Amino acid sequence: MKAIQCQSYGPPENLTVVELYTPVAEAGQAIVEVYAASLNFPDTLQIQGKYQFQPPMPFIPGSEISGVIKSVGEGVTDLSPGDRVMATPGIGGLAQEVAVDAKAIRKIPEQMDFPTAAGFAMVYTTSYHALKQRARLQPGETLLVLGASGGVGLAAVELGKMMGARVIAAASSDEKLEFVKRWNPDAVLNYGDGELKDKVKALTDDRGADVIYDPVGGDLFDQSCRCINWNGRLLVVGFTSGRIPEYKANLALLKGSSMVGVFLGRFRKEEPAAYEENFRELLTFYADGKLNPVVTQTFSYQDYVLAFNIFHERRVMGKVTLEFKTE
Repeated sequence: MKAIQCQSYGPPENLTVVELYTPVAEAGQAIVEVYAASLNFPDTLQIQGKYQFQPPMPFIPGSEISGVIKSVGEGVTDLSPGDRVMATPGIGGLAQEVAVDAKAIRKIPEQMDFPTAAGFAMVYTTSYHALKQRARLQPGETLLVLGASGGVGLAAVELGKMMGARVIAAASSDEKLEFVKRWNPDAVLNYGDGELKDKVKALTDDRGADVIYDPVGGDLFDQSCRCINWNGRLLVVGFTSGRIPEYKANLALLKGSSMVGVFLGRFRKEEPAAYEENFRELLTFYADGKLNPVVTQTFSYQDYVLAFNIFHERRVMGKVTLEFKTE
């Protein structure tokens, strides 16, 4: 089978398409024939050696896939060859076939296509966990979403609206904000000029946002600490800006605010029942037409450099997927 392999840290051009042995399902696993694989910002960090958790070299990046069950290992009773599924292998997804723990595989709703399924799990489970468990977002509160045009940002905008918040979608360009308007935020904010604090205060009658969803970090985090409401919660989701900021304790004191970490992998490990409940709820929301996931760009897996560079050039709007096989 063919796979996209990282053999040395660096830009996407360092990746190589290689021929590998077809995997065999061990006990508790299933082999998924991959139709689509989603790219996420952590994948771009891993191939550069900059992520919190680095697999040993060489490795196949890719944490989300969709496809069809090819075979199952011993003890797997709820999956069968031919089932249409989405899966989160954690690593190894950019390949024609992937061995995945059966617990990380879910059947795809009938109306969901493979590209949508490949990009569903991580963005929605991350943002739902952030808003539900970590922020405890309440109806009527103001939610500011930074990086609103990206995958997790869009999910946060959509879920925030569904949960009854007043949502301010913030992004770095008017083009990105025009895209985000399809999800009907209550207000939009362009921070492309580097200014955030005063614009947020102007949109909130000088009170600031109750919850700030921040996958960006850097200077925007610094300003977020100064435009958060009393009892506000600043959600630390990631650092796409490249700089991990420092939290000023005096601002937490003056604002009565909290910095709250959002780490989906640890949540899934420490609170598996809550994670599963979240996932079931998200799939129900989708089936009921309350969620509108979108894949904006799909590439053939041979064009992986083009797909990865969308992240490097900060042009991401929605989800980006690689296609390994068509329906």
